[in-house]
Amino acid sequence: MGVSGKTYTPLIPPDTPITLKVDTPIMISDSKIKSAKPKPDKAYKLADEKGMYLLINPNGAKYFRLKYRFAGKEKTLALGIYPETSLKQARIERDKAKALLEQGIDPLADKHAVKEIKVITFEFVAREWLASTAHTVNTQTHQKKISHFERLVFPFIGNSPIGEIKSPAIYSLIKPLFNKLETAHRVHSEISAVYSYAIAHGLTDYDPAQAVLKQIPAKKAKHRAAITEPQEVAQLLRDIYNYQGTFIVQCAFRLTPLLFQRPGEIRQMQWKDIDLNAKEWRYLVTKTDTQHIVPLSTQAIAILEEIKPLTNGGRYVFPSCRSDNRPMSENTIMTALKTLGYNSDVMTAHGFRSTASTLLNEQGWSPDAIERQLCHMPRDQVRAAYNRAQYLDERRRMMQAWGDYLDGLRNGAQVIAFKRQG
Repeated sequence: MGVSGKTYTPLIPPDTPITLKVDTPIMISDSKIKSAKPKPDKAYKLADEKGMYLLINPNGAKYFRLKYRFAGKEKTLALGIYPETSLKQARIERDKAKALLEQGIDPLADKHAVKEIKVITFEFVAREWLASTAHTVNTQTHQKKISHFERLVFPFIGNSPIGEIKSPAIYSLIKPLFNKLETAHRVHSEISAVYSYAIAHGLTDYDPAQAVLKQIPAKKAKHRAAITEPQEVAQLLRDIYNYQGTFIVQCAFRLTPLLFQRPGEIRQMQWKDIDLNAKEWRYLVTKTDTQHIVPLSTQAIAILEEIKPLTNGGRYVFPSCRSDNRPMSENTIMTALKTLGYNSDVMTAHGFRSTASTLLNEQGWSPDAIERQLCHMPRDQVRAAYNRAQYLDERRRMMQAWGDYLDGLRNGAQVIAFKRQG
């Protein structure tokens, strides 16, 4: 009975068992680690359990860490670098550290003691360096670096202590590569980078690869064949316009000398990057990671307008003959040149860049404007942005004059190189 004779029925029957909900700690997973993106302004943490966490630096490097207390002081233990150290391995190292703590042993002091007696091999340091730089390159390039070490370096000095390797040992492994100088220089550079990493981390005092560099023959500059005499360019243009290949290849072939961009960029040209009204082709140059603007002359516009009804429904301006989802083959223009009788020692697809550079310079156009049009970017990004703004108007005039000049050559006019008036 309640107050005033009223009866109250309890909301929960007295015999009902009550289960208290306990929150399960949220742990990190492989998928969370892979998808975690760096923040540009600061490092941040993803918490696991038992004091372990993943530290993600602004440069993209990911480190497993353990926070613990010993003798009243808070300390941090490094458990490994992801992905060289997996999440499972990091947790094993964490549990080992916890076991030491239960025995009254500081795991950080124990780790230093082990490190003092452990032999630090070249391979161990190289793999740490590779892991620390993985975020700076694409996956394919990173795998190539690993392959270089595994095939060409580790079998010779991989098991040697990093501080005991001498210059002759490095010279011995690089010397057989002299028949492939580019590979020899690349392997030397990567070995030297490992030593820079080792020196910075206090694992050795000097770089024995440094003395080897002058013993490697210098790389010979590759000059791609190009026709630069106006009369010969005129004949080349007439041959291009008489080429009897497919219509798509004909258009790509005729557009190439007008734009003189890298062959790979032309064959991968996409419709989304072209603004016919603005007379511009804007795209990202993957080689230099630079946004590039190519002003389109009336001659270039005419070719694009001609092919537009055929390929505008797809992604690429010049799609592969096998699939609309793939660009034209990288050897297409080279094959077309050979069909016309221009072998690689006479003219190459890349050679159209040299043709334009030579003749435009002779005609008095600004070297800076020409270099900017070739997308030879200055390393200073501030200067690069300034150049992009400064030379665009001049490049518009230059590209139209270039198109007119090529028309004159092809049509047999007596076109004489001239000095441009300012």
